[in-house]
Amino acid sequence: MGVRVTLVAAARSSSLLAERFDDDRPLDEAGWYEVQLAAHSLVPLGAAELRYCSPTPRSRATGAALGYAPLAQPALRDCDMGRWRGLTLAEVAAVEPAAVDAWLADPRTAPHGGETLLAFISRIGGWLDTRPADDGAIVAVAEPAVVRAALVYALKAPPATYWNVDVRPLSTVTLTGRPGLWHLHLQAAVG
Repeated sequence: MGVRVTLVAAARSSSLLAERFDDDRPLDEAGWYEVQLAAHSLVPLGAAELRYCSPTPRSRATGAALGYAPLAQPALRDCDMGRWRGLTLAEVAAVEPAAVDAWLADPRTAPHGGETLLAFISRIGGWLDTRPADDGAIVAVAEPAVVRAALVYALKAPPATYWNVDVRPLSTVTLTGRPGLWHLHLQAAVG
């Protein structure tokens, strides 16, 4: 017996260049528009027995706009970025270039005073591993960083792999399995 977890990356709340660490801004106009365009393929996922979301405004809004009525899960929150919260990478790199380099190079460091990348990946993996096998289908709208962390955990990839995973807004990925044994499930294109 196993569980099927489909992760939906939240719609955007800003342009890529304006993204901020641990961003808590709501969906922007472009994000709302993207949800409308993608709704035809994402709304059916709401038939899952359990529907969750990250506690961020954009994850909640994305889930609500898709009709999921998701339950916010604190364990699905974005990585705690400590004193870098709310800043862009460019802003932080301008004042703390050595700290940014250390953070990018070593998943066990948290020069910002928040959560290490390793701890973040483990937290998201812990959430995955506590899904009961008899839950059937689950859908969860989460920040792109959460989806990346879930993939790294599920595939038992080295933590540095996190930086090589690109998760676009409203993209989906499905993991099937049970605690400690996850499989990446790719859906075939429908003709």
